[in-house]
Amino acid sequence: MTFNPLQERGIPLDRQLRNWRELNVAPIDPDHADPYTRCRIIALNGIEVEAILFSHQFARNCPDLAVKQQLAQVRYIEAQQQKVVNWLLPGLASVLETTIAYEQVAVDLTAWVARMEPDPYLKQAYQFGVLEDFDHLYRYANLFEMIEHRRAEKLVDDLTEVMPGRPTYLHHRHPIDNVREPYDKETTDPISKLHALTIMSAEQQTMNFYMNVGPTYMEPIARQLYQEIGLIEEEHVTHYESLVDPGQTWWEQLLVHEYNECYLYHSFMQTESDPKVKAIWELHLNMELEHLRLAAELFKRHDGRDPEQVVASALPAPVTFEPNKAYVRELLATQIDYTTIGTGYVQDAHERFEQLQQAIHGGDAAQAPSEIVINDNRDKSGREYRHETEGAHPVPSLRAGR
Repeated sequence: MTFNPLQERGIPLDRQLRNWRELNVAPIDPDHADPYTRCRIIALNGIEVEAILFSHQFARNCPDLAVKQQLAQVRYIEAQQQKVVNWLLPGLASVLETTIAYEQVAVDLTAWVARMEPDPYLKQAYQFGVLEDFDHLYRYANLFEMIEHRRAEKLVDDLTEVMPGRPTYLHHRHPIDNVREPYDKETTDPISKLHALTIMSAEQQTMNFYMNVGPTYMEPIARQLYQEIGLIEEEHVTHYESLVDPGQTWWEQLLVHEYNECYLYHSFMQTESDPKVKAIWELHLNMELEHLRLAAELFKRHDGRDPEQVVASALPAPVTFEPNKAYVRELLATQIDYTTIGTGYVQDAHERFEQLQQAIHGGDAAQAPSEIVINDNRDKSGREYRHETEGAHPVPSLRAGR
């Protein structure tokens, strides 16, 4: 059955405010929750944070007092939604445990989007990024074993493999080579707009998380690893945000943001295994339907167009968290040695890439925290940590100047 969020009526805005008792949601059980429930929580937290940040930026660039007031009303509800979603994460989980969950989100959400993306150029952007997040998971898993003496496969529940991807030290590129060509808002498929916004939001939240929690560790290698990967997440945000057509008006962007929130809450309702969490997704969907209606009215009034000229009249197939092992392995076998040049991709190191590598690593890539953490864990545990499931193939080892 098709679901057209533009035709559905949600909860009126003046009935959406919740009191402290309603906001005080019970967190999931870190030992028994479905790992993909945790992934859905983290993904939707990133979506809500993006909604809030975008609304603030819109308000700072909008001279219309009435519009600013409406944005503030909706934004306050979005802030309540973000608190509920993020507070579903358990306080019992360590920062590093949550970090590994963040990287599981990055791997399986980006891989799913890459599989479903109809535009070849956009698909390549997601394929490129997922191999880097895959390696981040491997680096943090080694840190997790070394500091907390626990194995990451217990957290990801064998749904996502833990093994090397494109080596993290090779992710440092000249900033201009992180900027991609944007899609064309007039001709791109509506689902491509949602994919780009979703992955940009997820990576933005990961960037924000790492740059805030990294210095809270006492262990020097932990502080260093968060610093290195935090810088790469900034590169990833640049990579993904540049895919979005900057020619979209503020009204159009607001419409796509609200539509995407409806899409994701509706998607996650379909597969959520925790009844209490599913009820929250359903409640938030009914709130977002009203936010979308208000955004559509602003769009029609100020852009003078029908919303269905920008977004689809029915939601696409649901976004699904599911294992992507075979897909990621295929990418490892065919694209592990890619880097970027300008707005494209190459399989050979080029002068600008090598100069950046020389500058940031001081001529010795072995001094990168992402390399040190593997060597330190190997020294401490007698081997590096990785967890591969059936049918594993050898993963190439890359070096700068390949």
